[in-house]
Amino acid sequence: MPSQLHETLLLLFRNHPGLAPVLLDEALHVELPTYTEARIEAADLTDVQPAEYRADLVVLLYDERPVLGVIVEVQLGIDDRKRFAWPAYVTGLRARMRCPVCMLVVTADDAVARWAAKSIDLGGTNRFRPLVIGPSAVPEITDEVRAKSDPELAVLSAMAHGKDDDANKAAQIAAAAIAATVGLDPDKRPLYRDMVLRSLSEAVTRSLKAMKTFKFEYQSDFAREYFSKGEAQGKAEGEAAGEARGRAALLLKLLQLKFGALPDAVTARVQSASIAELDAWAERVLSATSLDEALR
Repeated sequence: MPSQLHETLLLLFRNHPGLAPVLLDEALHVELPTYTEARIEAADLTDVQPAEYRADLVVLLYDERPVLGVIVEVQLGIDDRKRFAWPAYVTGLRARMRCPVCMLVVTADDAVARWAAKSIDLGGTNRFRPLVIGPSAVPEITDEVRAKSDPELAVLSAMAHGKDDDANKAAQIAAAAIAATVGLDPDKRPLYRDMVLRSLSEAVTRSLKAMKTFKFEYQSDFAREYFSKGEAQGKAEGEAAGEARGRAALLLKLLQLKFGALPDAVTARVQSASIAELDAWAERVLSATSLDEALR
């Protein structure tokens, strides 16, 4: 079953389809065709094959017509079965859209990234090599202006580097990402902030709290909610409550994306649920066909 980290990473690409070509360009230096728009496309790659192939996410770059398909796969562990499925994903989308296609594998671990980047032998002289982004390849976004121009990239940068040995630089990245959430809609703002904070090591969190420049317009409510409240009520209690709020916000977003507007009763139920309940529901979101099934 997809994990919460898996769905969290995918959410950034769903919310901002342009994130995929930005990573291809800036992190992997892939020469992209001229395009005017990036769109999310159906991820069902089955055509007439007896097997079903469903990628995590498909982004199409358009210049009046499709000019490049990007299959985004979040891979959190080593799974050699994917080395047989990935080439089928690419050829299936290429046949359907009649344009060049590449695969972008996003990982949260550099060892998994090295495994995923290995060339796949298709037989004869044919080989397939995915394009891979591990944590160390994600751009380090420390500039607040750049972060605000691309909040999803800034959040991904904070998630990738939140446990780096250089705590001061990691704190600068986290601060820029949090600054980028100012002005976002109410659904994204607390969710993105929580995604950043949950990715930080204790050392980076201390550096972030100590930063003299950490004086954004949201500081009064943000600092009280995520820092002061936890210290006043006890560190363990504050962290547990913050984690539950973050998981609830993410689950609500996933439910809305799949099932549309949620009844108030469902929202209240999710917001008051325990971490164990939230984890169980999150595991069922993708496979569930109804709200009742997801939250049974």
